[in-house]
Amino acid sequence: MMKVTDAGFVKEFIRMCEDGNSLGWHERNGGNLSYRIKSSEISSVSDLFSYGEWKDITVSVPGLANEYFLVTGSGRYFKNVILRPEESIGIIQLDNKGDKYRIVWGLENSKPTSELPTHLMNHETKKILTNGEHRVIYHAHTTNVIALTFVLPLKDEVFTHKLWEMATECPVVFPDGVGVVEWMVPGGRDIALATREKMKEYDLVVWAHHGMFASGPDFDTTFGLMHTAEKSAEILVKVLSMRSEMLQTITDDDFRNLAKEFNVTLKEKFIG
Repeated sequence: MMKVTDAGFVKEFIRMCEDGNSLGWHERNGGNLSYRIKSSEISSVSDLFSYGEWKDITVSVPGLANEYFLVTGSGRYFKNVILRPEESIGIIQLDNKGDKYRIVWGLENSKPTSELPTHLMNHETKKILTNGEHRVIYHAHTTNVIALTFVLPLKDEVFTHKLWEMATECPVVFPDGVGVVEWMVPGGRDIALATREKMKEYDLVVWAHHGMFASGPDFDTTFGLMHTAEKSAEILVKVLSMRSEMLQTITDDDFRNLAKEFNVTLKEKFIG
């Protein structure tokens, strides 16, 4: 008999949780992940659903009315997703106004991540801006990016230039740059609104002293985006630990030549 966890999209979701955990990005119950499920995927598992009570989201996302999401659970550990998926993750459905949700599978003795309002507000924004292409939202406690938020100015231009500078592939992987949100209490409306504003321009946002928040069309692209930025941050942390000034680096003209070769457009505000 088929189980929900046999579905391909659920297997990919679990694998991404395991990948992030293996890199040390999800200490204890840190981080969260959500996926806007395709209608064809829902039809393959809907016979296995059990519909719970409607509950308030605390924000209104009419652009996501009647959509289904696979989400991590509040207080759940990423390291346990692969072991006990029915407890650690679950599928929720939004009502026809985008004001409420109900659990239809999983999240046993739990509820969706406390960051659900932030996830849904940004899913709505990205769905509109990408004509429905983006489906994944991911938040992780990326160690080296967090470290840099204590020593670099919390400005989009600074973080983008530094991350581009440390790894040649970065301008190609995120040519639009990265946004930065100053520290805010997680899980609330304020950080959701601030992140949504940044997500109108970027696919990757740095949360000061907290981690990163990424959006993408699929699991591999979204994870790869965050992984690339964190790897670049790790290089910068190591460089700064060796000496305060670099003897050589990738220049602004090098960025322009790279963009031409890989046929991407880099914003001049990040180059100088």
